[in-house]
Amino acid sequence: MGWQHRIGARTYSFGDLKTLLARATPLRSGDALAGIAAASAEERVAACWALADLPLAHFLSDALVPYEDDEVTRLIVDRHDAQAFAPVAHLTVGGFRDWLLSGAATSESLAALAPGLTPEMVAAVSKLMRVQDLMLVARKCRVTTAFRNTLGLPGRLAVRLQPNHPTDDARGIAASMLDGLMYGCGDAVIGINPASDSLATIGGLLHLLDEVIQRHAIPTQGCVLTHVTNTLRLIESGHPVDLVFQSVAGSEKANAGFGINLALLREAQAAALSLNRGTVGRNVMYFETGQGSALSSGSHHGVDQQTMEARAYAVAREFSPLLTNSVVGFIGPEYLYDGKQIQRAGLEDHFCGKLLGLPLGMDICYTNHAEADSDDMDSLMTLLGAAGVTFMMGVPGADDIMLNYQSTSFHDTAVLRQLLGLRHAPEFEAWLARVGIADGEGRLLPAASQKRLMLAGSTP
Repeated sequence: MGWQHRIGARTYSFGDLKTLLARATPLRSGDALAGIAAASAEERVAACWALADLPLAHFLSDALVPYEDDEVTRLIVDRHDAQAFAPVAHLTVGGFRDWLLSGAATSESLAALAPGLTPEMVAAVSKLMRVQDLMLVARKCRVTTAFRNTLGLPGRLAVRLQPNHPTDDARGIAASMLDGLMYGCGDAVIGINPASDSLATIGGLLHLLDEVIQRHAIPTQGCVLTHVTNTLRLIESGHPVDLVFQSVAGSEKANAGFGINLALLREAQAAALSLNRGTVGRNVMYFETGQGSALSSGSHHGVDQQTMEARAYAVAREFSPLLTNSVVGFIGPEYLYDGKQIQRAGLEDHFCGKLLGLPLGMDICYTNHAEADSDDMDSLMTLLGAAGVTFMMGVPGADDIMLNYQSTSFHDTAVLRQLLGLRHAPEFEAWLARVGIADGEGRLLPAASQKRLMLAGSTP
């Protein structure tokens, strides 16, 4: 089976579904590297026309990665909710786009639809959308999660406080934590990427996070972003684990490259739930993804990187995570070449994740050898804020000195909240007011007032 579309005197043919999806994808370096991108803008337009006429239900019978070979495909197929899908089952991909942009697609109807959508469906429709389309639909999607505070509420923007240090020095990490808290960051999570794989070091960082959070009664959660097997060992030895972190991808083979499978993730989720450390909710998982991860490990099965990324969201969705984010520009220019490609990918990822029912945040970032700069990140940050992104990163000076990449800073998040009228998670916002960092509506107080309070011992 194949698809064709004629433009002028030329007819373009697409032999299978993965080819059609790849050719319809907006230009990005990763698909060109894989040899699956459209050869011209005209071919890309022809593929989009052909894709628009494809029945949405076709994705239920045409697996991009064979069912018998891949547990992610089996998860997608076996978890599909036909009843939830019924309201849009008669639509083409183009018709689905029109429906999503219509008044019929309310926050309530989108939430009910999410279990009936497959990653391939949402990836396909995203390829037909302009930037403002991706933003409008994502903004209508409401996904709320909770652990020690409530994330994803309308008009709220949470921030992961990311106090990394190149030698895991506790004093350096603590200084960054204090800096971030004084900027009102940390309601999504205080999350450390450790430089070391030593269980003793990681355990020490977990105790540091727990001590700060418990001593100052901060309604947030801590996480050391180590491999899930390390976290399981630390739980077994009695360390204070709030969230289980793991990078995930869109195929069984790619996840094997990360050293994980679905059974291992289920074991880790059960272990974290058994600790009962949440106060307002029980979402205990934190996942990171990123376009290009499957291609970089030779595990993409000839599927375009954006569709593979959406398949990773099916893995994340299975575990009802507190947080999921795309590290959108982190893998490098081989996969997303410049600021324009990073911007488009970030908005696609946010749209696809939210439509599938995930609390999707974004590490708005780039590597130092990409054709991108801080102006590109400012633009993407503002677009995602307007689109209702669940959370973003707060990194000292926007420069992660451990991972050596550029992200968003504490003051960036403060600016975005002020610019778009966004507030913190409600429980965290109340704490900021209680300790004198912000007023009752989340507006940061002058630094002099904060300093007096800090010297008086009212803040960490």
